Amino acid sequence: MSDSKISRRGFLEKSTAITAGAAAATTLSAPAVLAQAPVTIKMQTSWPASDIWMDFARQYIERVEKMSGGRLKFELLPAGAVVGAFQVLDGVNDGVIDAAHTVPVYWYGKHKAASLFGTGPVFGGSATTMLAWFHQGGGKDFYRELTQEIMGLNVVGFYGFPMPAQPFGWFKNPVTKPAELQGFKYRTVGLAADLMQNLGLSVAQLPGGEIVPAMERGVIDAFEFNNPSSDLRFGSQDVAKHYILSSYHQASESFEFLFNKDVFDDLDDDLQAILEYGVEAASTANTAFALDNYSADLQKLQTEHGVTVHRTSKEILDAQLQAWDKIIPTLEADEFMKRVLDSQRQWVERVVYYELMNSPDLTLAYEHYFPGKLKL
Repeated sequence: MSDSKISRRGFLEKSTAITAGAAAATTLSAPAVLAQAPVTIKMQTSWPASDIWMDFARQYIERVEKMSGGRLKFELLPAGAVVGAFQVLDGVNDGVIDAAHTVPVYWYGKHKAASLFGTGPVFGGSATTMLAWFHQGGGKDFYRELTQEIMGLNVVGFYGFPMPAQPFGWFKNPVTKPAELQGFKYRTVGLAADLMQNLGLSVAQLPGGEIVPAMERGVIDAFEFNNPSSDLRFGSQDVAKHYILSSYHQASESFEFLFNKDVFDDLDDDLQAILEYGVEAASTANTAFALDNYSADLQKLQTEHGVTVHRTSKEILDAQLQAWDKIIPTLEADEFMKRVLDSQRQWVERVVYYELMNSPDLTLAYEHYFPGKLKL
């Protein structure tokens, strides 16, 4: 009995000493860890400083900085701070900037396949459907093949925030027939430019910050950008009063988070994971922020600025689909683009069948509780 007690007491004393020593070692090593300088990532966006999408980018970097425990810091810059809005891919590839918050359609001029990652033909899938294709349907591998193998770019990219379908745009007078579009000087980007040209419009591809000045100078007489909040901040309501929502020209876009591959590869594995999966965290935050702001700003455009909101006519939507039918064969002449489009069609055929069959009629429910509000 006595020996047993002494043994247990001795064991406890030794354990306490070991624990105390470990705690002391931890205390001594902590300052060395905290003293490590954070890695600073210079990220430029493709958006003006005042645009709501700068807020979207901030939601991303706030989450990444917190998840990294301060080991990652960002210097966030607006379009034009280092390179132009359409030149961020070059900036990241060349190492002039470390990262970019942009959309792939902005480098469509380098390879038309860029537009397939968000602003390509609409087979029936929403932005959420097509972001799922990127993550689960093979899109991520196609994107890596395009950027790193076909184009030889020194970049790594991730996708997040499935954007609501973009409005048809701002017009000085309402349009309801395809014939009424003939001769319009219209701003859009990417394959949407091919689409609109097929409908008889003359297209100028301009960054967001240049749109309203171009409208004021008469360089364009109709335009789209993306959403009510950006459009309100641009001052779109000052140059046109008819806002037409719903279109197939850019119905499935997401943000592109670009990183210089050397910068990314030099990071510890956990920091790489934080940069990648931080996109998924920001995607949820961006979606909630967008639905709140876009809907409130749409009301503000109507009630405070005298804007009349319309929905694109079925005739124009049908004409857009017919135009896509003409464009798709020209894209499929490129072997890589054909593989991407085949993959997207197969994904949409299966996934959207489920989505449409499973979805209740939300219009019916909305009209039941808010009768007379919708003017379709």
